[in-house]
This record gives sequence, C-alpha cells and structure tokens, in this order.
Amino acid sequence: MKIAGPLTDAVFLERPNRFLTVVELDGERVESHLPDPGRLKELLLLGASLKIRKAEKTSGRKTKWTTVMVKSGKQWISLDTTLPNRFVEGLLKDKKLPMFADWELKRREVPHGRHRFDFLLSKSNRELFLEVKSVTLVEDGMAMFPDAVTERGTRHVAALAEIVHSGKSATVLFVCQRSDVKLFRPQWERDPRFAQALQKAEAAGVGVHIISAHITPREITYKEVIPYDLTQP
Repeated sequence: MKIAGPLTDAVFLERPNRFLTVVELDGERVESHLPDPGRLKELLLLGASLKIRKAEKTSGRKTKWTTVMVKSGKQWISLDTTLPNRFVEGLLKDKKLPMFADWELKRREVPHGRHRFDFLLSKSNRELFLEVKSVTLVEDGMAMFPDAVTERGTRHVAALAEIVHSGKSATVLFVCQRSDVKLFRPQWERDPRFAQALQKAEAAGVGVHIISAHITPREITYKEVIPYDLTQP
C-alpha cells in the first residue's frame, strides 16, 4: 500500500506531551502532531531522523505537521496509528492475509453493544468481529503491546471475549509497524490488566494473530505471520 505523501525530512528534538513533538525542520524548531500516544522512549531519541507530513489546510489543527515515521537503525518505523487499519482493509480485500483468506470484508467501524470494532467479516452465515492494534515496541526481536497502559484496549479485548461467549466469532490482529519481529507477547510489566485480558480472551476462543510489515517512506507491505506467547514471564 502506498504511503500518502509527500513526506519531509526532520530531526526529533523533544516531546512536550503525548501528542506533540518538537522537530528541527530546515534549521527551525517546529511543532508536529504525534498520532501515537505510546511511550516510544526507545524510538524518539534526540537527533532521531523523522518523516513528517504537512497537515491538510481543512483539518483545523493548530500544528501544521504530523510526525509519521522515525528511523531506528536502518529501518523506518511507522508512528501513524491510523495506517494499520487502512493497511489491513486493503489486505482483507485482496485476500493477502492467510488467516482470513476465506472471509469477506462486510463493514468497517462496526458497533456492538457499547463498543465499536474495526471490521466485520462474513463467511456463509457466520460473522467475525475483528479489532486491529498497532505495535511499535520491539526489543531484540520481541514485539510487545501495549507500550503504555491502555484501558480502552483492555475493554476491547474483554468485549471480544463476550462476543465469543454469545456464540459469534471474534479476533484481535496486532500489526507490527516494523519488520524486525520474531515473536510477540503482551507487555505484562507495563500493563498486566491488558495482558491478563488477552490471555483470558484467547482461552475463551478469541483469535489472536500477529503480522509484521516492511515500511519505507513510500509504502507499507505485508511481511509475515509472527508467533506469539501469552504466558506471564
């Protein structure tokens, strides 16, 4: 999938709050919106190379730029939390995800009870609720989620388990927005409530899948399915 552009080179300086970065652009300090609210401490290092995108004039935002990628080593990592959903939608339509190859994409942004899930898939007379989560934290090939405490994510996973208990199908798909992933696990140390909820959901029958992606400033492409381990370390 092509990455919306054009993207501009910048250098990371600081992060005053969860959704704001200060970057160096053409020798000047510029504020840039950060879509990813995670801690990102291993990525947003002083002097890190960034890709930023100019905001649309109609957005009404105070910041004129959005920080969408950071370079770690030789690879680019996406910080755009809206990218995985668009990416997965394309993969579903093109039948590129092996675990959903025999399912049809029915709807996006599907309400169910007090929650809203990313996709509804169908097969014969069955329906499957699919929730997508973005992963950027990787240490020595180990992808971990969440990077920061996520009460919303915990509620979503618990709600998927309730859907399964009602006789329907549900799955959570973790999209690693980087290519250097060998294994996935929930980050028990950061958010044990989410980790426990995910463990219970899988035991209840909720599908758990992880994929990695290769990112360049021009495109994001599907790489492979990643194994996981939900046990508490």
